[in-house]
Amino acid sequence: MNYSNNNTASSGNGNAIHVVVIGGGPGGYAAAFYAADLGMQVTLVDLEKNPGGVCLYRGCIPSKALLHVAKLVNEAKEAKEWGVDFGEPQIDIDKLRNFKNKVVNKLTGGLGILSKQRKINFVQGRAKFISSTTIEVAKADGTTEQIAFDKAIVATGSVIATIPSLQIDSQRLLNSTTALDLPAIPKSLLVVGGGYIGLELGSVYAALGSKVSVVEFLDRILPGADRDLVSHLEKRISKSFDKIMLQSKVVEIKEVTEGLLVKIENKDKQIEEHVFDYVLMSIGRKPKTDGLGLENTRVQVNERGWIIADKSLKTNDENIYAIGDIVGEPMLAHKASHEGRVAVDSIAGKKVAFEPLAIPAVVFTDPEIAWAGITETQAAAQGIRFETAKFPWAASGRATTLDRSDGLTKLIIDPDTERILGVGLCGPGAGEMIAEGVLAIEMGATVKDLALTIHPHPTLSETVMEAAELFYGHSSHIYKPVKH
Repeated sequence: MNYSNNNTASSGNGNAIHVVVIGGGPGGYAAAFYAADLGMQVTLVDLEKNPGGVCLYRGCIPSKALLHVAKLVNEAKEAKEWGVDFGEPQIDIDKLRNFKNKVVNKLTGGLGILSKQRKINFVQGRAKFISSTTIEVAKADGTTEQIAFDKAIVATGSVIATIPSLQIDSQRLLNSTTALDLPAIPKSLLVVGGGYIGLELGSVYAALGSKVSVVEFLDRILPGADRDLVSHLEKRISKSFDKIMLQSKVVEIKEVTEGLLVKIENKDKQIEEHVFDYVLMSIGRKPKTDGLGLENTRVQVNERGWIIADKSLKTNDENIYAIGDIVGEPMLAHKASHEGRVAVDSIAGKKVAFEPLAIPAVVFTDPEIAWAGITETQAAAQGIRFETAKFPWAASGRATTLDRSDGLTKLIIDPDTERILGVGLCGPGAGEMIAEGVLAIEMGATVKDLALTIHPHPTLSETVMEAAELFYGHSSHIYKPVKH
């Protein structure tokens, strides 16, 4: 593969490479658009009428639209403490649902337009491999079409994980997709799973007026994040949620006249019974390759169900690449998008590898939690020597003006080189701020680099600078003995 003088990626016979992308999510459409920009002939296959995938249709985007509303509701209530009283919020659930749908339709419709502008052949349907060079698409209109390709990129994402023994036929049993449809504002809601999806959706329903409880099998919520970051969230939701049941599991769900009767085994192995209006099952997502026809190719799948791919995202089949959730964790949209570009560059003949030093993660609860690079928990488990510099937001002027001292900025540092190994944030806007941490890690920045970078005042972002200054004992707003 090479680039011709007009920057068009071509096959050996001089014709443009034909790339088929299966799946139109953030990984798939990013790959398809980039391939088209490089002059490749592109076919994009997806079940929806426009690109977007789970993220835009049933995940990241609609949930953040609702979380924005939840934040507004919560701030309006908190404003009473500042001398401003808006009264009790009046929730028009139909209008709220329409707002969420409008956001989704605007973004997915925009991707449809971008697809046409790039002259991508968009096919609505379900694709399966017939061979290593051909797919068959069962189209939305009931017909089938076979499409030959030079290279293919599998970007089919993941599906909702379930517990078969707890699945019952009831409209009161929700998952992360149906919960976003806002079927009702239940008086009581049980969220099964203390991960980021369950906590985000639980936060939405709590703000809208539901009495929310969470049951989590482990001894903590958000097990992927460091405890000192999560502690601020735990304190806040302990006030807005009804119950947080840790080291507990649901053993049975059945429908009764009043709602759903749930039997929960607590940490003492005792069975408790509770009745909830609705139950939201949120135990994560898993890869699904059934129906893709991979058996007709040389693509291999590991024991956990993920497609095996190398650092260029190429599978064991020379003609087929795989990106996003289908190749493993972290299952994040931005990770998939970057993998898509790496795969396309590889197809174009570039020597590339997907090996980032940091992939940011954000939990859009209130407060938000974000981290990048290695966590303190991971460093300790792997025996990596590190030091930390922690700046509490209680000492931040900007956080104080927001009446939000429940935050923390943390740097994880190599004690020998003083390079930044990881960054953790908890507080309002943490998701917007974590990119600085990602850049610092990728650029090999040291603590001194961050300390010498002038941050605007008064902002939350300057807590990153202050954490770096604190490492040397020079922070203006916290006293710490000078480090010699």
